[in-house]
Amino acid sequence: MKRHQFVAFDLGAESGRAMLGQLEDGRLELRELHRFPNRTLYLDNHLHWNIYYLFEEIRKVLQDCRKNSLEITSLGVDTWGVDFGLLDGRGNLLALPYCYRHRSFPEAMERYFRNYSREELYGLTGIQFLPFNSLFQLYSLLAENPELVRSARRLLFTPDIINYLLTGKQATELTIASTSQLLSPFSRKWLPELLDRMGLDAAILPEINQPGTRLGRISGWLLDDGLPEIEVIQVASHDTASAVAAAPGEGQDWLYISSGTWSLVGVELPEPVVTPESFAANFTNESGLGRTIRFLKNVTGLWPLQQCRRVWSRSGELSYEQLVDLAARARPFQLFLDPDAPDFLHPENMVEAINNYARRTGQKEPADSGTTVRAILESLAFKYRLVVEELSRLTGRRFSTIHIIGGGSRNQLLNQFTAEATGLRVLAGPDEATSAGNILVQALAAGLLGSSQEIREVVRQSFEIKEFTPVEPETWSEPYRDFLRIIGK
Repeated sequence: MKRHQFVAFDLGAESGRAMLGQLEDGRLELRELHRFPNRTLYLDNHLHWNIYYLFEEIRKVLQDCRKNSLEITSLGVDTWGVDFGLLDGRGNLLALPYCYRHRSFPEAMERYFRNYSREELYGLTGIQFLPFNSLFQLYSLLAENPELVRSARRLLFTPDIINYLLTGKQATELTIASTSQLLSPFSRKWLPELLDRMGLDAAILPEINQPGTRLGRISGWLLDDGLPEIEVIQVASHDTASAVAAAPGEGQDWLYISSGTWSLVGVELPEPVVTPESFAANFTNESGLGRTIRFLKNVTGLWPLQQCRRVWSRSGELSYEQLVDLAARARPFQLFLDPDAPDFLHPENMVEAINNYARRTGQKEPADSGTTVRAILESLAFKYRLVVEELSRLTGRRFSTIHIIGGGSRNQLLNQFTAEATGLRVLAGPDEATSAGNILVQALAAGLLGSSQEIREVVRQSFEIKEFTPVEPETWSEPYRDFLRIIGK
């Protein structure tokens, strides 16, 4: 097979990265070209993403590709879900996109449900209720800045904005659109009535393309600015969809945990599951590659650890490896946390938030950072077990293997805790699953691969997968019951 090179821009809530992928003889090699922090902007009591900063970092990478004469077949962009920007009739961005952690969204969701039925909304969309879903963000914006929203002529999600700045094309892609709670999981089409009831014109919703769509070539003004003339592919542009596309699972007895700032715990299905039981369990039906459904639950992932580290680093830099080592040496089962408690959504100080949670739930405050980190990781593993049990009940499937993919798969202590808590085999890797999935969907668009099965075969041939098996799962049973009691289950 001829060598082909692709660039993946994988933009996460904590950082962004540009990865060069080289596909040759059925194997994929990844090389990091650039990594940069992602930052929110706090302006006039509102939390925004600096989309122009992200675009500038992308421009720098592409300029370097041209300077270094890299032969690139195409590029693709994936990001987190739900957040969006609004364009006016001339195609100008009306305001910086809001960050999903903006404080007004939870209250907006509650106001929405004072007017509209939860059951009806879930029956239409099959989407888990999270306060930052695009629908609730729009509802919040309508209350805060109705003139801005009503002047909009197009809504584009975060990867769509980047693609628009690169190509001038205004379109979205199915996997990112499916995170919005504005889409039917059955028809994979917009639900205009959800905007109509808010007095908004559904014409602001863009055309939906399938992952692997060839969007267009980089605009002429960017070529004049020193960028290479390459094609932009709409990959599975929700980062979890790209990661799941690269999950190396086989058969039907496996599930995935896309592990990072968030943990997405789910299974790939041919059709959505929208039932009273899935509504009660607050599961979501998002679209995946090949018109599959990612039936999953969003669980707060390593966010509490990331934010604790930020607090502790004020007194001296601490690496994640150091913190995990401290956790490994700490006493087990000293504190149980619900990772999804509102206390941890966006506190000023995560360490204080955890201490306050301990007091509020009648538990002892952690004595040191090692105990805190261990409590975060143990509680995550217990939350995974709870979701796995719910998945089995809702789908009728029995699972033998968990594939942990994404950056969190490098946390070997959490991987082992997950095996112990669930009693299942854990296969960890690839850690750059999102970039791998992004690039391999580009290869699919180029005709180099023919199916999602071929993508997964390339992943199995290309990356080391580490196995973790439960050693003493029985010692986790009683603490699990304590965890369920603390979180009210």
